[in-house]
Order: sequence, then structure tokens, then C-alpha cells
Amino acid sequence: MLLPALLFGLLLGTAAPASAHAVLRSSDPADGTVLRTAPRQVTLTFTESVGLLTDSFRIYDPGNRRVRTGPAGHAPGRSDTARVSLPARLATGTYTVAWRVVSADSHPVSGALTFSVGKRTAAPVAPPDPAENRATTALHTIARYLAYLSLALLLGTAAFVAYCRPPATAHLRVPALAGAATLLVSSTALYLLRAPYEEAAAPTTAFSLSALTHTATTRPGVLLLARLALLLLAVAGATLLRTRRLRLPRRATLGTAAVLAVALALTWSASDHASAGIQVPVAIVSSTLHLLAMAAWLGGLAALLWTLRHTPEPAGLPVSVPARFSRLAFVSVTVLVVTGVYQSWRGLGSWQALTDTTYGRTLLAKLAAVTALLLGAACSRTWTARLTRAAIPASASAPARVPEPATGPPLPDLPDFPDRPGLPEAPAGPPPAPAVPLRLLRRSVLLEATAAVLVMALTTLLTSTVPGRAATESARTTAAPAAGIPTASVTVIPFDTGAAGGRGKVQITLDPGRVGTNSVEAVIYGPDGGLAAVPELRVTLTLPAQRVGPLDTKVTDRGGYWSAPAFTLPLPGTWTMKATVRVSELDQVTVSAPVRVTR
Repeated sequence: MLLPALLFGLLLGTAAPASAHAVLRSSDPADGTVLRTAPRQVTLTFTESVGLLTDSFRIYDPGNRRVRTGPAGHAPGRSDTARVSLPARLATGTYTVAWRVVSADSHPVSGALTFSVGKRTAAPVAPPDPAENRATTALHTIARYLAYLSLALLLGTAAFVAYCRPPATAHLRVPALAGAATLLVSSTALYLLRAPYEEAAAPTTAFSLSALTHTATTRPGVLLLARLALLLLAVAGATLLRTRRLRLPRRATLGTAAVLAVALALTWSASDHASAGIQVPVAIVSSTLHLLAMAAWLGGLAALLWTLRHTPEPAGLPVSVPARFSRLAFVSVTVLVVTGVYQSWRGLGSWQALTDTTYGRTLLAKLAAVTALLLGAACSRTWTARLTRAAIPASASAPARVPEPATGPPLPDLPDFPDRPGLPEAPAGPPPAPAVPLRLLRRSVLLEATAAVLVMALTTLLTSTVPGRAATESARTTAAPAAGIPTASVTVIPFDTGAAGGRGKVQITLDPGRVGTNSVEAVIYGPDGGLAAVPELRVTLTLPAQRVGPLDTKVTDRGGYWSAPAFTLPLPGTWTMKATVRVSELDQVTVSAPVRVTR
């Protein structure tokens, strides 16, 4: 256990910057710039290749009317750019560019920026369209979770039957068919929801012909179609063999099942985080092995629990079944530790990202669930080892000794004494091996299964969360305000929660403090004047004169300070800035101060 921990620290200590989600690196025109003449096009450059949508760009003029543009495309020979042509004549004022593209790892990313022609205007910035549709996102997440769960159930049951050889009374065909059917349905749902998920559209648009054909031209769509084809091929082959009562040789069956399992796992690893960023070939191999090991362990665990529940209590379960699964689980955990350490390093990039990013915090929660899972596995392994030792007869531990004379001919056989009372007859054969007590094993396996469900849920969240590397790079590469803009607005608000050590001040910087896109940074100072860390900070702005707000800046903890890289102020005027500071689980206070926002 020490070797993975040391390797984890070594890898994190030597991590190089990279990302797995596309991050906007630069834009032309740059965000917040004032141009003398109207640009002919808008070009965005990202940290990796991106896919374009039919509505990747939405550009609004100073009057909040959408500007008619040409189709979005890439710069010549540059798959990491997105470009759109503008009309020949643009009116004087501030324009808003809302964009949405798809990362190479299949996740959509979006944002907004502004530029001005001639001068800035006081017209409110057009609000960008919603970044996502909640119903579509929720359905897509549920389908992803069911797909992971059913894959583990299908492949794990197959591995359990092939290696552990449970008794026929287990009826494991039921969970295998349930896993195959659920995987087929969830994969179909993912294909249908793919276009609405990318476009941030409602789920009702999933059945349009344009959405279905567009999905078929994307890499995630092709991989989903390949997954469905593999499942249908496997179901058709199994049905044909069963109908004609044919039986393939064991080696051919195992080989075909192994190829199918690897192919199914590749439809995940080739479309998720492993498909973009650094060391893509190694990452895809690691992700595939990680998925197969997870399926063999967690899916096999479900098959073992099913077997325990459907094994007749008097007969019990042969000791060889849990003993074999214990070995299978040990190998799977070893693979999971090695590949998990690599994928954690690749996704995080630094120790700070472990606590400062959503990806890192979700990973910590997953590690806690895995720890509970390992505790349950340790209990099961302990019981299995004890029962295996108890199942070995004492006579089998050492060869039987037959008395022989030192010299001379062999001794004659001793006569039988059938009439002598009190002498029991010897048993006809070796004593039967004791069966596994189902009650104790069921409890430990049930604990593992409960933790496994939580691990699968957190894994689903990780696959749809921006990796720590990308989140850190996004904060680092956020475009700075253009030169020549006046000094940013800095507001200092004292606070006092009334508790011991609950005094201090919060310094909030609004840059550039004008109408349009601003960056927000907040620093907390304690009663001694030094920097202080607080568990929660919320900053909102309200314009009472126009009844606008409160607008949440959504600042996040960056390790020593709080920030939001892009926050839009739509109108000039005197805004009320409110800061809610929580210093403990019970103590928090809300303080406010006026802030002047200019044109």
C-alpha cells in the first residue's frame, strides 16, 4: 500500500500543465477591447481541438438584437479554433459574443466575452442563453450512471461465472440479462440525448432528424452506435446458440467474451477524459483496464451477492466459489490502484487542485467510498480465508503413516471385530468439506455492494466534471482586461460575526468596474490584519434604482483568495454589493457597501 502512495506523491510533484476540457486560451478581438474599426470575424483559440455546433456563436449588438453571422468554422489547419464571420458594417457600441463548443473529451463548454466598436455604450449587455438545460443534463447524467452500473453488472457476472464457477442453482442468467437490457436502453438514451446535451436544448428535441444525423457524425455518437452494435451482436449470437442448442468450446467462449468486454470498455475510454489532454494512448489503455477491473470487482460482487441469496440454506455454498472470487477481487483492486493513481495525477495535476476544485473534492469523496468498500472486502476476505482453512480435513494436511516392522516380513492385517461392542466403524470416505455460513458472508458482501453503488455514482460525477488541471488552467489563462482601462474598483467592507475571532474585513476587487464582463476577486483579512481562510463566501450585487438583482458573482475558493473570472454587469449606476462571510459552522454575517459602476 505504500508504493502507490509514494508514486502518487511523486507524480503530483512532477506534474506538468495540461487539461482534459477545452479552455479558452485567447480571442480576437480580445475580451473588453475597444476597436477603432469593426472586425471582420471573431476567432477563439482553445487549449485543445473542439467540435462546433450549429449555434456555436451568438452575437448581440448594442441594442440587444442578435447579429446575423456566417456559419462557424475552424481556422485553416487549426482544429483548436472556432471562427465566425461578421457583417461588413457594425454600429458603434458594445457587442456580446456568447459561444459554446464541444471538447475533444465529448463535454460541451461555453462562455461569453465583449468587444466595443468606436466606444463603449451604456446599453445593457445581452444575457447569454442558458449554459445548460437542467432536464436534459439530469436525464443525461442518469443515463450515464445506469450505463456504468449495467456494464459492471454484465461484465462482472460473466467474469464471476467464468472464473468462480458457481453452482447452477445461482440462476445468474437473470442479472446478466438485466445488465444487458439496461445497458442497451441507457446507451440508446445517451445517443438520443447527445444532441440536446451539446446544444443545451430541451429533451423534446432529441427525436428530430437533424439531431440524430448530427450525432451520427460526431465521435461520441459513433462510439455509442458501436456500443449498441456490439450489444446487439452479442445478444443475437447468444440467442442463436441457445435456439439451436449449440455449445462452443470453453476457450472460444472465453476469448470471444474477452474481446467483447474490451471493445465495450473502449467505447467509454475513447470518448471521455482519457481521449484528450496529455499521454492519450497511455490514458486510454489505463482507463480501459480501470473500467474492466471495476466491472470484474463490483459486478462480480453483485453476482456473488445474488448467488448467496439464491443458494439453498441447508446446502450452503461451496468454499471454492468465494475463495476464487477473493482472488479475482484482489487482482482487480491491484489494477484499480495502479490505474487510479495514474488517472488521479492526470486529472488533478497538483495537490492544491485536490481541495480547490470540484473534481478534486469529488475525487476525495470517491476515495472515502472506496475505503469503505475495501473495509467490506477485507471482512469478506477474512471470512473466506478462515472457512477455506476449515474446509481442509486434518488428514489432508499430512500423509497417513502406516506402521512397518524394522526387519522381517510385513505385519499381517489386523482382523475385524464386528461383534465387539463399542468399536465404531470407520467412515467410508473423507469427511465432507463444511459449507460457507451464508449469514456472515451475506452481511459483508452487502456492505461492499452498498459502497459499490456510491462509488459508481461518484464515478459518473467525475466523468462529467471539469478535471482539476483544466479548472486550474482556466483560471490561469482567463484573458486580462485590455490595456488603457482605468484602475479596477476596490471595495473594503468590515465584518463582525460577534463570535471570538469572527472580526475582519473583506476586500473585493471588481475589474474593470464598468458595464460588461468583469472579474471579481475577494480577499479575507482577519482581526490581526493577516490573510484569513473562511469556509464560505458569497458576493452579490443589486441595482435598487432599476430593480435589478441580486446577481450572484459565484466566487469560488482559489486557495488564499476567492474569485470569479467572468461576471457581467448590465447597467451603470450605484450598485449595492453584499458579502456573506461564514467563519464557522454556526457563525456568519452579511455586510454591504455601495459600488459605482461606470460606462
